[in-house]
Amino acid sequence: MLEALWRRELLLLDAYWVSTARLDGPRDLAGFDRIWLVPGSPYRSEAGVVSAVRTAGERDIPLLATCGDFLHVLLESARHVCALDGATHAENSPGSPLPLIVPLSRGLADLRRVHIEPGSLAEEALGARTTVECYQCTYALDPRYAGTLRDYGLRFTGQDDGHPRIAELPGHRFYLSTLFQPELAVDTSRPHPLVRAFASAAVGRSTKT
Repeated sequence: MLEALWRRELLLLDAYWVSTARLDGPRDLAGFDRIWLVPGSPYRSEAGVVSAVRTAGERDIPLLATCGDFLHVLLESARHVCALDGATHAENSPGSPLPLIVPLSRGLADLRRVHIEPGSLAEEALGARTTVECYQCTYALDPRYAGTLRDYGLRFTGQDDGHPRIAELPGHRFYLSTLFQPELAVDTSRPHPLVRAFASAAVGRSTKT
């Protein structure tokens, strides 16, 4: 997809992979122009990926987080914004008294239609009010906490069957997370619109710093 971004959009991203096990705090990624969290849970370090999310939010670094990383975006918001210090991911902390992220009774492993909120970053990037996307998920947000996350500023801008599938942070340069995986788009010769928008934001930030 990085090659398609350059060939079709002239957006050149210098990719550098960092293990979550190497992330201890906000300074570890402070010098990066963008943070793209790609699926791979369970991670070597849950704290590391949550730290990456927090760094992006606090330092206005463009963030794209997909699949399991969507759930870690919610986890970071719950712990550090909503003051739900004990919020956990059931995959990493089974039996926790405050499971924010819970297993699905039936996993999502197919194409599904996502409805996009008007006026959102997702709508601007997609140029549409609906999109069909690919999922490979076995965990999701416990719906009891969706209202709390909204009340503290996280904006859910995409849903299917009434469940949140896209989250954004208003006022941020580019902060977008999706439960689906835009990187699994069928046509790999064309960058997914969300990936293209993320890359554009990252290049824009790079040229201004």
